[in-house]
Amino acid sequence: MHDFDVIIVGGGPTGFVTALGLAQAGVKVCLVEAEDAIIDSPRAAVYHWSVLDGLERLGIREEAERIGFTKQDYLWLVRSTGEEIRYDLSVLEGYTAFPYNLHLGQDRLAAIAHDRLEALPNAEIRFGTAMTTLAQDAGGVRVAVEGPEGVEYLSCAYLVGADGAGSLVRKALNLGFEGMTWPERFVATNVYHDFESANYGLTTMVIDDQWGAVIVKIDEEGLWRCTYMEDAALPERDYLQRLPDAYKHLLCGQGGHRLDRAAPYRMHQRAAESFRKGRVVLAGDAAHVTNPTGGYGLTTGLFDAYALWPTLAAVVLEDANPALLDIYAEDRRRIYLERTSPKAVANKHLVFHACGGGAALEEALDGLRVMARDADARRMGLWFVKTLETPSPVEA
Repeated sequence: MHDFDVIIVGGGPTGFVTALGLAQAGVKVCLVEAEDAIIDSPRAAVYHWSVLDGLERLGIREEAERIGFTKQDYLWLVRSTGEEIRYDLSVLEGYTAFPYNLHLGQDRLAAIAHDRLEALPNAEIRFGTAMTTLAQDAGGVRVAVEGPEGVEYLSCAYLVGADGAGSLVRKALNLGFEGMTWPERFVATNVYHDFESANYGLTTMVIDDQWGAVIVKIDEEGLWRCTYMEDAALPERDYLQRLPDAYKHLLCGQGGHRLDRAAPYRMHQRAAESFRKGRVVLAGDAAHVTNPTGGYGLTTGLFDAYALWPTLAAVVLEDANPALLDIYAEDRRRIYLERTSPKAVANKHLVFHACGGGAALEEALDGLRVMARDADARRMGLWFVKTLETPSPVEA
């Protein structure tokens, strides 16, 4: 007899959404998170329209929209020429129930799922509790966790590693994390500043080979996310000393500004060599990481959760074939390698490097110009984020 049907390691949005889906299905779940609370440092803040169906299925979309806000507009701004390329998501009306994006800090989504999970009798959440080791056999998984009460050993039928890019679960499985690390560092900042006075859209991609940026409004109180790039060879500890100079180039609206918080982070394009090993499966950044240009990392992680929880619930509760988890693992790895990573790399090359200028830049801009003037082309371009989804193998 196991302590839990499923243990989930990692308390980010992917971990909490997976846990919520499993618990709502009737699975006995325990989520362990090494930090004492949900991490609220600046990270992803935009949920593409394509993931909202999954939030609706879990019963949390309306609450997420009340706490955040929805929007349809995009602006691509070529800094060197001042060219503005604008379009919106209205062409999706009639093709999806939710033809808009949601702006909400990823910590807020995790908190919503946390509160729903906490109310369920078959779910347990342990903050300040780190997994230290795991072992598995044909009958289940046994993990050692260290929390406020010391070391404890827990058992489960299956374990989900959703513990981020540095995943201890992945390392314990001796799975390689194949790919590369970028020579630049992203600096994500939350700042109060009137970008709208500069006619910026609620999502603005500033294209420039030196001061490219992704600028997104993240709440109704005037807080914006401004993410830019710097050389990773610069000492990370001094990044705040360099921030005022960066803001001279990036804050184009009227009035001053007030920094809320900032966080530097390295960027990678990496995927685990497998997303499943025995009774352990990976999801989110534990399985794959990408540079965040375009918001495809969080999108792909949520689609991992949406495909995983129904599959794992069927395996645990209905004796479905565990081989369905191999299909999950193969589908999600393929999507990352064939779609998520290449598109995120192309977006980074455009926004932060201006494609190197010349003909390559003009070709990329021509694609955006076509989207701006042609509704069919726009719909086709916007549909990309739907192609990052794969169904649960048990529901396919």
